[in-house]
Order: sequence, then structure tokens, then C-alpha cells
Amino acid sequence: MQRGGKMKMEMNRQVQSETGERWVVCTKTGEEIAGSPSLGEHRKMEVIIEESYEFKSTVDKLIKKANLALVVGSSSWREQFVSAVTVSAGDDDDEESSEEGLPSCCDYIMHFLTVFWKVLFAFVPPTEYWGGWACFLVSICIIGILTAVTGDLAAHFGCTVGLKDSVTAVVFVALGTSVPDTFASKVAAVQDPHADASIGNVTGSNAVNVFLGLGVAWSIAAIFWAGQGKTFHVAPGSLAFSVTLFTGLSVVCLCVLLYRRRPPVGGELGGPRVPKILTSLVFVGLWLVYILLASLEAYCHIPGF
Repeated sequence: MQRGGKMKMEMNRQVQSETGERWVVCTKTGEEIAGSPSLGEHRKMEVIIEESYEFKSTVDKLIKKANLALVVGSSSWREQFVSAVTVSAGDDDDEESSEEGLPSCCDYIMHFLTVFWKVLFAFVPPTEYWGGWACFLVSICIIGILTAVTGDLAAHFGCTVGLKDSVTAVVFVALGTSVPDTFASKVAAVQDPHADASIGNVTGSNAVNVFLGLGVAWSIAAIFWAGQGKTFHVAPGSLAFSVTLFTGLSVVCLCVLLYRRRPPVGGELGGPRVPKILTSLVFVGLWLVYILLASLEAYCHIPGF
């Protein structure tokens, strides 16, 4: 073993000369051929770098999140109020232009129409305070206050124009509270490769509205009146008819989504132009049918239950 190890070390040693370092090449027979490194026949090497689409999509998502954090986050209340009262130019489609464009006439009109809401939302603490909890809690409180104000305004509007509360609720209140969910679903459908968040947002928001919106409010009212020694009672009105009608139209909507999974379309959302437009018209028609039948039942033109 010692002799073999010694021979191996001698076979792999480097030979030094006056001209510098030389390399040793060992043959199968153990002979050593000393020489200097030299270029071979092929003196050029071609390197091909291919793009990884999976890695690129991951990087793009990280960049979007970073940009969103820069847009949403602010360091102080002062910056929020300055941004709220400042007229800013609209989105510029020319990404190559580095100069910020001047506000247009439409930008000034939209600013003066929304400046009240901008200043109101500027009172929300920045996201850097308390790790974002201050912003979350204050936002929830503002949403609750605005919801109560919206409900009162809808009731006064219905009283002014002669509409019943049930009709005002299914037309104006429901539409106003669902528009943000509609835009959120649209953004999710565009950015998500599978658009799962778009459908999940619709079902999730309705679940929160029904289970928490009714359950929490009715529980608080029941506890309050129980403490007063009274029974909490809510007249059903046209609730049974509206819920039954909504359930039936929801089943039709789900059947349309399942039918769109057939190979010619291949998905619940998007797809070829003709099925996409027809599906949109069907869904808008279902909403109009719900409003029409609920309004007719509220005014006793059709029997309810």
C-alpha cells in the first residue's frame, strides 16, 4: 500500500523547470509525459443562454409586489395629505417617456370630484405604524361608518323617490357595495393565470356578507335587547322570496360556468369572443331578472311567500 501510494503521488506530481510550471500527463503504463498547456484545434467556445419562463414569472411577481409596496406604503401622514390635495396626471401609456406629464382637464375634474374622499382616506394611518395594524383597524372602522351612512342615504333616497326599502337595497345598496368586489375580481382574472382568485372573491365576499353581515349584527342586537329584558324580532318581509330567487339564479349561473368547461371553450372565464360575450350577456340578464322579480314582488304584482 505504501509503495502504490508513493507511485501514484509520483505519477501526479508537477515538474518544475526554469521556464515555469509544466503539466504532467500520466499514461496507462505509468509513464510521465511532461509538457506545457497549449491551445487545441478548436480555440472558440459558443455559450447559449436560454430564458427560464418559470424563473421569469417568479421575478415578475416579486417586482410587482415590491412596486405595490412602494405605492401603498407611505412614511408619514403629511405625505398622504399632500398626495390627496395634489392633482396628479393620469397613467401615461408611453413607458419610454421619463418625464412626468402635466395633468389634463379630465384629471382636474376627477380630482375635484374625489378630493373629499381622498382627504378622508388620508386620515388612515400609514402602513408603517404598528406593523400595519393601525391602518387595518382604522380602515375597518371607516368602512363600517361609511356603510351605515350609505344605508341611511339609500333609505332617504328611496323615501324621496317613492321606492321601498327592499327595492332600494337590491338595486342601489347592493350595487354600491359590490362594485369594489367586481373590480377586484377583474384584476384577479387578468393577473392570475388560472383566475381562481376571481371566482373565490365572489363566493367569499357573499359568504362574508351573509354569515358575518347578518350573524354578527343580529347577534349583537339579540344580546342588547336580551339585556333590556325584551325579545329581538325582525319581520321577514320579502326575505324568503329574495333568497329563494337568488338561490335559483345562482344555480343557473353555476350551470353556465360548468358548461363552459367543455373543450370548445376550455374555461369558466375568457375564451373565444362569441362564448365570452354570450356568457356576459347571460349573467347581466340574470341580474336584471333578479331586480325585476324582486321589485314586482315587493309591490305585490306577483305573489310572494
